[in-house]
Order: sequence, then C-alpha cells, then structure tokens
Amino acid sequence: MRPEYWPTSACDHPGEHRRPGAGLPDDGHLRGEDDLQRFSIYRDVPGISKIGLQNKYTGSMMAHDRYPERELIDQYPHPVSSAPHVNPPTSPFRAGRSAPDRALRGAPRTLGRMVEHRMIDVNGVRLHIAEEGEGPLVVLLHGFPESWHSWRHQFGPLAAAGFRVVAPDQRGYGRSDHPADVAAYSILHLVGDVVGLIRALGEEKAYVVGHDWGAPVAWHTALLRPDMVLGVAGLSVPPPSRGPEPPLVAMEREFGGRFYWNYFDRPGVADAEFAKDPRLTLRKFFYGASGDTAGEVTQPLVDPDRGWLAAMEDPEEMPGWFTEGDLDALTESFSRGFTGALNWYRNLDRNWELTAPWQDAVITSPALYLYGDRDLVPAFPGAPEFIASLPDRMPGLHREPIVLPGCGHWTQQERPDEVNAALIDFLTARS
Repeated sequence: MRPEYWPTSACDHPGEHRRPGAGLPDDGHLRGEDDLQRFSIYRDVPGISKIGLQNKYTGSMMAHDRYPERELIDQYPHPVSSAPHVNPPTSPFRAGRSAPDRALRGAPRTLGRMVEHRMIDVNGVRLHIAEEGEGPLVVLLHGFPESWHSWRHQFGPLAAAGFRVVAPDQRGYGRSDHPADVAAYSILHLVGDVVGLIRALGEEKAYVVGHDWGAPVAWHTALLRPDMVLGVAGLSVPPPSRGPEPPLVAMEREFGGRFYWNYFDRPGVADAEFAKDPRLTLRKFFYGASGDTAGEVTQPLVDPDRGWLAAMEDPEEMPGWFTEGDLDALTESFSRGFTGALNWYRNLDRNWELTAPWQDAVITSPALYLYGDRDLVPAFPGAPEFIASLPDRMPGLHREPIVLPGCGHWTQQERPDEVNAALIDFLTARS
C-alpha cells in the first residue's frame, strides 16, 4: 500500500528543536511524493545521525537529537510508513537492518532520490557535502554568495541520468570550515579541496562543474589536474585567461576603485555591510543580478561612501525561481558571516601570482560553457571578445558556448531545465 504520510510524531522526543513553519503542510504531515521530495536525511559524522528531517528549501533541521547510526536504523528501518505513529524509543517496525543504506533501500522510490548530507575531511579542512545518486562522480561547485543549495534543481535529474552528484559548501561557506587566514583561500587551496574531495569519495576522476566563483575553481582544476578531470563545465564565468597585470590592480585603474572586486578587497568593509541584515543582503543580491530586473546590464560599480547595497533595489516580491524557502536556506548558511566568502576575492592578485607557471596554458579536458545574456559577468571588460574566441582556444570544447536568453547571473537556478539538459548531454556523451 502506498504510504500516506510521515507523521511528525516520529520526531517528537525530548530535546528536539523544530523551526516553526519549516516547509511542512499546514497540518504538519508530509503526504505523498511531492512533500517527500522537499526533505532530506542529514547524516553527520560517521556513526552518528541526526534524527528527523531537514527541509531542503530552508536547510533547517526539524529535530536535532543524535543517536548511534545502528540505533537509528533499528528504530526507523522504513522511514515512510502507513503506521499512524512512530515514537522512540519503541517502534512498531522490525529491527535488525544494520547497514545505513538499508533505511533507504526498502523505502519508496522517492526516498532513493533524496539528497544526503555529511561532513568530510579534505585538504586540511572539514567540508559539508550534499550527495545523491550512483555512477560516475559529478562535483558541483557553487559561487558567491551561495551554498550547496544553489544546485538543488540539478541533483535529481543528474542522479536519474546515472551520476553520483556531490555538492560541497566550499571553504568559507555554510557548515564547512572557515579558515581565519586570508591566504588560505587561494586558488591552489580551492583546487586542492576539489582534488581532496574526489579522493576522499573513493574516486580517481570526476566531472567538475562550477558556477560563478565555482567556475574558476572547476576550470583551474581541469587546468592543473587534467589527469583527474573527466570533463569540466563552467556557468557564468568563462575559462581563465591570465592578463598582463594583477586583476585588482587592473580594475582599480579602469574604474577608479569603484569596481566591486576592489570594494570587497577592503578588510572588514563589505563584511560589516552585508552582515547587518544578511537576509536583505541576499535578497538584493539575487534580485539585482537576475534576469528579472529591468534595464540594461551594467558594470557592478560601488560608491565606497554608501556601500554596495544602497543602490540595489529591494524587491517587493522575489522571482518565482527563488522562493522564500530558498532565501531562508541561504540566509541560514551565512549565519557565520560573509568574511570567508569575501576572502576569495582578497586572493585575486595572489592567484595571479601563483598561476604564472600556467600563463597561456590551454584546458584540454572536454569542456562546456553556458551563460545568460543578462548576466553581468560575461559583460566584464574584455569578456565578450574572449568568449567569442573560445572555440579556437579550447580544443576540447563540447560545443560553442550556450547562451540562455533572458537569463541573469544565477544560471542553474533561473534556467534549471536548460542547464540540466545541457549538462546531461555533455556528461552522457563522455560516459
């Protein structure tokens, strides 16, 4: 018989923490596949699990009690049941399924597609990762100011296409470590995290896909470690081209210090501005850089006396592709502030110095590049001409750059269907 609900009473035990309105239907019950797809099981360190549900849209845990994993499986061998109540420590379900995967193996097909979460040690830092599926590994790298959640529309389709999909909160973001040293966010550290992640997941090679800042990390992983990259895809940010001078120096001269990179480079300044109201900051960011705004795409310049947010519109309503739940999840991921994320920008000139040995080097891995025609990044000085030259510069380019009409900066969130189709075409062509 098809399960009708997963009663919240399964989480009703002492010490629980439930965030009011965390994505449940009005009566507090999950019904059928539509509701189940909104939640994921959270696995913490090996041997320990957090009992309950995590809303995939808000990122919030409905219950935070911790039990040994064996006890979890014994109590909840079948997470979804037509039984009216499941109250620990007793359970009407039979015990004895000791392997963690068994909890999902007997569950409805929907649960087999659920995103799971855990922490993993790589390259001297501890990263939070989200994962789903089996098959060749695909690593999805988010940008600024984002988290693993920015790939929420890609997990299901890519997993269904036969891939193991993993998206970390990169260093300085979300539940992952936030090193204090600014120099710990160089491109070599970030590529090292990807290399370490691939190894820690038990793989030798992977497809690497990145958006915004995640794209330079993906591109440089392919450039520096082509032996480990089955294919590379970048969204929004084109492949790297090392210019004749450091990028912060170049933008300082070009725009008199008003380019947003230079604003972000000032220690503590943008950090404090954005941390005053993280939710407002993120709402303005995501609306302002989307394809839903009116007017032409302009260079992101900042009045250093007013800050960046002062000139940004605060929309009455967000675009349909970015829900209040999405904003909840993103806001929660920046509860530790923006400094770690901003430190990536503070390494732009250092990255230019560190990558000198790869001057004019060519990415030879199979590659794919997508961007929106209302994205501000491909409109940066010199970018349109460089993008037009990519078919001649990159021998492994799968096809000419894909341009998404009306799409702004948040490529895979604004146009998930088109992005998923392009990624699956690219990945399956080489698997």
